[in-house]
Amino acid sequence: MAMPSRFKNNNDLYQPLADINVTPLVDVMLVLLIIFMVTAPLLAKGVKVNLPQASSAAPINQKDPIVVTVGKDGKVSLGADETTPEALIDGIRAMMGDDHTRVVHVRGDSEAVYGEVVAVMDKLATNGITHIAIMTNSRSKTGAAVKAAPAASAAGGAK
Repeated sequence: MAMPSRFKNNNDLYQPLADINVTPLVDVMLVLLIIFMVTAPLLAKGVKVNLPQASSAAPINQKDPIVVTVGKDGKVSLGADETTPEALIDGIRAMMGDDHTRVVHVRGDSEAVYGEVVAVMDKLATNGITHIAIMTNSRSKTGAAVKAAPAASAAGGAK
């Protein structure tokens, strides 16, 4: 009985392959890519608030802002972490470090009590944090002109 050529010599049976099979590597990388694409939007920092509209809002160009949020229920948050008004200043100073020129962005929900937002801003100002910006959503020009016109005529009639 004739033996096939690969079984003639026992050393020929286990020859190493010089090629790398990249198919499993590509499969794993695609699965990881999909996982990161799905979870990346979920990692957004901050507290969800409904910002008021402003027609003169200009974007602030800052790399790493300090964000203080006042929710509609009056809760104060520093970044994504809820904090007390007493611990707010210490948290901001820890985030600022030696750079006292960093701007603190105050985000107040449009349904929040105005006095609570002003109280947070006053607390920041009385503790030496004077670079404060109020965050708003920009309004479209047509909506701003329509809503601003009755206010301007009312102000003109009061003179």
